[in-house]
Amino acid sequence: MFPEQPLTRPDACPGTTRFRATPYSSTMPFTRSTPFPLFYRADGPESAAPLLLLHGGPGAHHDYLYPQMLELAKQHRVITYDQRGGGKLRVDGDAPVTWRSHVEDLALIVRELSLEPLTLVGYSWGGLLAMLYAIEATQNAALPAPQRLVLIAPAPITRAWRDEFEAALAERQRSEAIASARQALLASGLREQDADAYKQRSFELSVAGYFADPARAVALTPFRVMGKVQQSVWESLGRYDLCQSLRAVRCPALVVHGDADPIPMASAQAAADALGARFVALADCGHVPYVEQPAALFGAIEQFLEDTTVR
Repeated sequence: MFPEQPLTRPDACPGTTRFRATPYSSTMPFTRSTPFPLFYRADGPESAAPLLLLHGGPGAHHDYLYPQMLELAKQHRVITYDQRGGGKLRVDGDAPVTWRSHVEDLALIVRELSLEPLTLVGYSWGGLLAMLYAIEATQNAALPAPQRLVLIAPAPITRAWRDEFEAALAERQRSEAIASARQALLASGLREQDADAYKQRSFELSVAGYFADPARAVALTPFRVMGKVQQSVWESLGRYDLCQSLRAVRCPALVVHGDADPIPMASAQAAADALGARFVALADCGHVPYVEQPAALFGAIEQFLEDTTVR
């Protein structure tokens, strides 16, 4: 999620989608089986069971999950990739990127990188993507079905709850504390004195409303969201509601959500109920538990993975 910049509507007339790859070293791994090459990384012991980590957005990239998510790589082989339209591959054309685009890419990556038995760890939008993929796998036997789901601060599972989230976040971003901090930054002269420091502080304030304590935003790795991609994916979902569809998913699942997350706790609880999942509510935690409450988050994940070993 994390809209860092105003969202813009994609052009109404779809055309041929083109992607522009950011310059990269020949040693960087890119997928070969997806319609467009997607950058991925692998961390942790090669002999360990894999976890496929899905970042948020949509339209973002994997970087902002690190370095904190390396905690999972101490015991597991963690695979992460930049989803279509973000990171090292940017949208240049007009044809929309949809939720189905992401589900199809995910299935191809699972096969290409031999990630079965499949454990999906999804954060924010990545949690919703994991659920969408799991639902599709119940209807399409050709998709490698997930054997476990870990959903961290998952995006709202209905459009109505997403509306609530957007309103709550907007209210937080208009708070006196954040408004005062913005005014102080503008008056500080930092932009002229140290452009990089000014950019960093601007980023922190742009995401401060996601945190239980806005001061914690300083520990989040900066990133960008491609507004066109984000809007396109959300529009492709329409007035979505996953509450009933999730009941068809049959695998162990864990849902972790902060008690101060602007995404309604009711959405996360409903997802857990539909999945028959273990549910963990983190105290004094907003939307970024890997920054705000890392010990509690990773402790809950490791316990779940230990209790649900798959082969």
